[in-house]
Amino acid sequence: MSDEELAKDLGLVSAMTIGIGTMIGAGIFVLPGVAANAAGPIVVVSFVVGGVIAMVNALSISELGTAMPKAGGGYYYINRSLGPMFGSIAGMGDWMGLAFASAFYCIGFGQYLAVFVGLPAVGFLNPIQIGALLAGLVFVGVNYIGAKETGGVQTVIVFVLLSILTVFAVAGFFSFDYATLAGEGGLTPFGAGAILPGTALVFVSFLGYAKIATVAEELKDPGRNLPIAIIGSVAIVTVVYAILVTTMLGVIPWPELSQDAPVAQAAAAAFPSSIGPIGGVAAAAAAVMTVGALLATASSANASILASARINFAMGRDRIVTNWLNEIHPNFATPYRSILVTGGLIVVFIAFLGRDIEVLAKAASVLHLIVYALMNAALIVFREADTPAYDPDFTVPLYPVTPVLGAVLSLGLVAFMDGIEIALSAAFVIAAVVWYFAYARNKTDQQGVLSEYVRSRGDTLPDQVVGAADAVAPTGTDGPTIMVAVANPRTESALITLAGAVAKHKGGRVLATHIVTVPDQTSLATAAEHKAELDTSSERLLSDAKSDAEAFGVPIETRTILSHRGVTEVFDAARSHDADTVVMGYGGTQFAGGRAEGTIEELTHELPCDFLVLDGGSLDLSDVLVPTAGGPSSDLSAEVARALGDTIGVDVSLLHVVAPGGEDAGRTFLREWADGHQLGDAELRVESGDVETVIGEFGPEYSLVVIGATERGLLSRIVRGSLAFSTINELETPVLLTERPSSRSLRERIFGRR
Repeated sequence: MSDEELAKDLGLVSAMTIGIGTMIGAGIFVLPGVAANAAGPIVVVSFVVGGVIAMVNALSISELGTAMPKAGGGYYYINRSLGPMFGSIAGMGDWMGLAFASAFYCIGFGQYLAVFVGLPAVGFLNPIQIGALLAGLVFVGVNYIGAKETGGVQTVIVFVLLSILTVFAVAGFFSFDYATLAGEGGLTPFGAGAILPGTALVFVSFLGYAKIATVAEELKDPGRNLPIAIIGSVAIVTVVYAILVTTMLGVIPWPELSQDAPVAQAAAAAFPSSIGPIGGVAAAAAAVMTVGALLATASSANASILASARINFAMGRDRIVTNWLNEIHPNFATPYRSILVTGGLIVVFIAFLGRDIEVLAKAASVLHLIVYALMNAALIVFREADTPAYDPDFTVPLYPVTPVLGAVLSLGLVAFMDGIEIALSAAFVIAAVVWYFAYARNKTDQQGVLSEYVRSRGDTLPDQVVGAADAVAPTGTDGPTIMVAVANPRTESALITLAGAVAKHKGGRVLATHIVTVPDQTSLATAAEHKAELDTSSERLLSDAKSDAEAFGVPIETRTILSHRGVTEVFDAARSHDADTVVMGYGGTQFAGGRAEGTIEELTHELPCDFLVLDGGSLDLSDVLVPTAGGPSSDLSAEVARALGDTIGVDVSLLHVVAPGGEDAGRTFLREWADGHQLGDAELRVESGDVETVIGEFGPEYSLVVIGATERGLLSRIVRGSLAFSTINELETPVLLTERPSSRSLRERIFGRR
């Protein structure tokens, strides 16, 4: 069975409600009573401070998310930037933190459920824990079904919830009494110093915005929607907290505010004074708010389970944990094993830690704060290393102040946690490091930008720094990823031959993808439900690809991707899998003037990596012709020719076409070019005349012609045609079009380089 991917089926509203639903559930319905008892009325400021810390981190996460919209969120960013050891800490920390948070939210659900219907105690489990376990099993089941269903549930819950809270806020406004808020001890009965410990307790209420980044791979148009969803959810929820917590404390004196069902209690007190002495109003209001609390805590738990399962999925994909967790459900297209493992952890936490809700809340916060600090560090590394692939659509303001401040605030807040939560979190961090050295280090091949940066400057950096980078570097297979887009059996062998040769030459691996095009009238979720009908042909094709790759002795992975977009999905897949080179068939696709991009894509995007596009159904390689004029894509042509020569033993000939009378200069150029590209043994041919005519004359003598893509602009190629495009259409010999990414302005894209 080939590996598969998560479809992009979450919109902006669903993404924002994942964040808002998670935060409102914890912040309003579970913690106000507990937090007010610890800090007094000043706890309102604690919520606002928590919102400020969350907003600073949200800015950094938005930049990282738009640069790398991948499943796993913070784990993915940290793993790619700081390397797999820190990635293991972040992944395990985020995963465990979300499991703690999910258990916390389920306990909140159990508190209100026990009040609403009454539940028995069973063994060592109290009624609240019984309700929490029932809720956890239901939420795991919802996530097992799939992300689209999860997003739909979140949207309904959040809009119903906001409606209920709006009515409560209006009623509370008319019942608000400042004297009740201040109480006998004033706004700071425990002193102003209680603000930050209060923030440490309630910060679990702000974990929801980060959940959005963990489902970024399933988000439509992440460059636009991700920052709006993350920043917008933090801003909205912070305002909601400030208003509603103030309202509660102005209706019920803070020492009397319930630690189990604070909103229901406040609603019962607020509605009679605002509506009048109507019988049953208080009871009805309490019942409605209890229902709202059940919805809110359900949305929090639901979203957290979704996010934690996706982190586990991402770690499995990177071989930080066993790839067994990567298995996609054949009907629901979700990482069901990851969801079940996460659900098991939640059940354990509910059963053994569910009697102390503060421990669950603070343990979740500490682990997340550590991850937030690492994410800010990751952003700085990406920026300072000037990583070419790091190209965010949103950038943080006031760099580097913002990420530095985010890291300092996150770690600073940890100091205000209790010893037991810090100890639990430290134990998980140590366990993650041990796991990395015992298992993941030998499996993963992800070096990390920081490691590459340090190693590339080994001559200028202290030996201790370089030694530390070497000591934690992964020892798994290291090398480039050569992605092959196979489409039909006629071209599969030829494409795998090219990919296998390049991978063998570079010491890399092959990733064979089969993109199954789904009609626009059919949703991807529906197609996934009937994917068994697609499996036979897809699995046969990818199985043949594996067999052909074995001839080169290179590692190969396979994936099936369902998409509405067909060939254009290749570009997204290349970005998603960090491909270094893509090999695909031409198949009559009308590329823009001999480039791998289409016309619109050429104007708006850069190629994600090197592209090799083959026009030819089969290859019987014995000799290769490489025409060159010295452009950057002809450098790639030389690499391909060298790979074919080293692995298959083909003879390589180089061709340089000059104007009449320029033969001597042409020979000098070609010899220097051949030596500079380690092709000194190649046959050199210098011919005068028209480039296209000369290639058409000599090309049929060879088994493959390798041509670099033109640097000519889009308009000039549309009007005057393209060498590569004409050659592909007219030459009977198989043609391989090579193109290397190059940074070009819009003017250069349209009119060409001077």
